[in-house]
Amino acid sequence: MKFRAKIVDTACLNHFTRVSNMIAKLAKTCTLRISPDKLNFILSDKVANGGVSMWCELEQENFFSEFQMEGVSAENNEIYLELTSENLSRALKTAQNARALKIKLTNKHFPCLTVSIELLSVSNSSRVVTHDIPIRVIPRKLWKDLQEPTVPDADVSIYLPVLKTMKSIVEKMKNISNHLIIEANLNGELNLKIETELVCVTTHFKDLGNPPSASEDASQARNPEQMAEVRIDIRRLLQFLAGQQVNPTKAVCNIMSNKIVHFDLLHEDVSLQYFIPAFS
Repeated sequence: MKFRAKIVDTACLNHFTRVSNMIAKLAKTCTLRISPDKLNFILSDKVANGGVSMWCELEQENFFSEFQMEGVSAENNEIYLELTSENLSRALKTAQNARALKIKLTNKHFPCLTVSIELLSVSNSSRVVTHDIPIRVIPRKLWKDLQEPTVPDADVSIYLPVLKTMKSIVEKMKNISNHLIIEANLNGELNLKIETELVCVTTHFKDLGNPPSASEDASQARNPEQMAEVRIDIRRLLQFLAGQQVNPTKAVCNIMSNKIVHFDLLHEDVSLQYFIPAFS
């Protein structure tokens, strides 16, 4: 089992750092899946038990100038590693203005992901800063719980407003209630709503638009004005929104009424799926 990779392009390095920072905000620990053509950051808390789940995917060729890996076997050419997200994010913070970044799977009395960062000094000579990030190698028998989640058919899919706007609204609502209702319809309308015994507050968004596939499949059987809704833990929505440091090129909210809300985001060439179950 081997893995080594290198980034030399500054834009790629900065983008990879932003992705790492986002993951650190979304998950305390995560699984890093390494395959010949992709990297995945995975959080697989059981949604059925009230946990969130996440699937973030990067095409390795869009980031790395060198990428070599050998999985556990020829038939199962993958590697699954568990790590503390903050450790990777903290290591990459030293990579600003770096000449190169190398990542390697090592064993230094314990399994590590070794991150080596080549920095330019004032005298134009280079120095290397190395971080050894402890990891746990996940055995093959546990891989089945770490596969890409299947997305059930949504009752309503809708494009999201600017995420920074959503975040500022949800932050204010959090001071009033621990739960939030997201509701949307096929007319491009989205509501964020909190209800308590004393007050009901709703923020309305209009003309957001619906993804074509959702409109075509669902509109024939569904009244376009009919709202689909799901009640969720407001802290989990805020954690998701706080992790989005760059406004995505695409952001879709898929609502399965009273079951789950699924956010599907595209950041340039990084895709992120995030699932929050209904609060029961």
